[in-house]
Amino acid sequence: MFDIAFSELILVAVISLIVMGPNRVPETVRSVGLWVGRIRQAISSAKRELENEVGMEEIREKLHNEEVLRNINETKKDINQELKQIQMSSRNRTDL
Repeated sequence: MFDIAFSELILVAVISLIVMGPNRVPETVRSVGLWVGRIRQAISSAKRELENEVGMEEIREKLHNEEVLRNINETKKDINQELKQIQMSSRNRTDL
């Protein structure tokens, strides 16, 4: 999501330590962590609600069922072709 290197995190930590002082840094980090957690939870909740509203699970299920049906039809076609070949070869043997 974000392209932040470890050295950049260290730089932010040092600057925050200088600006806020050693007493307020842990409290600020804890608050930022809580806000990030709340934002993630809100995004996750909105995503789940949107998927339920749109019916994503039903769409996924239908797509999966269509794929399975397509595979079954292809297999049926292959089996019928093999059966025709076997019938033709058996006819050729009986004609001899």
